[in-house]
Amino acid sequence: MNVNIHESWKPYLETEFDKPYFKDLISFVKAEYRSHTCFPPGNQIFNAFNHCHFDDVKVVIIGQDPYHDVGQANGLCFSVNDDIKHPPSLVNIFKEIETDLKIPYPKSGNLMRWADQGVLLLNATLTVRAHQAGSHQKKGWELFTDAVIKAISDNKENTVFLLWGGYAKQKQKLINIKKHNILTSGHPSPLSANRGYWFGNKHFNKANSLLEQVFLTPVQW
Repeated sequence: MNVNIHESWKPYLETEFDKPYFKDLISFVKAEYRSHTCFPPGNQIFNAFNHCHFDDVKVVIIGQDPYHDVGQANGLCFSVNDDIKHPPSLVNIFKEIETDLKIPYPKSGNLMRWADQGVLLLNATLTVRAHQAGSHQKKGWELFTDAVIKAISDNKENTVFLLWGGYAKQKQKLINIKKHNILTSGHPSPLSANRGYWFGNKHFNKANSLLEQVFLTPVQW
């Protein structure tokens, strides 16, 4: 099956593309995009992989679902296109970076600049129907993205996984903690952040310190 994903990922994921669940998933997604408005645009579904090649992955951030309003989703978790209002979770991410690293709050919420530095911004579900949060969950995407996490865990070393919130923390079981680093905290959504589970986690500083310890270039957050 021809999947619009960067060549570097294919040796690790090709077996998934041939599994019945993945074929069913692609059929479902194609039908959804034909009959409904869905996000992200079809050519951006695998953007996380196309901007962050397998060999370059050094940090993984796991989200749950793409944004479901017009113009927001661009295939990278928590990221929005240039000139789009920053959603509440992204605002809180940038606020934490501001206090953690003393760098100014950015104008653009487009996190492509992170992906291009080796940050895999992976939503567990890669598509969604417009204005219907969670509408493409449990159709097969989670099986695929779990396989992605496991492929990174099995075939790489010293990756920093940032797991924010209960859903992301469930992915710990897929990660070999002898080879990789996991940082967990509450989710950056207002519900969690306003209860004190997000701000002050210093994940961006800690992630860079872990990368520097193994002689990898820190991320320009």
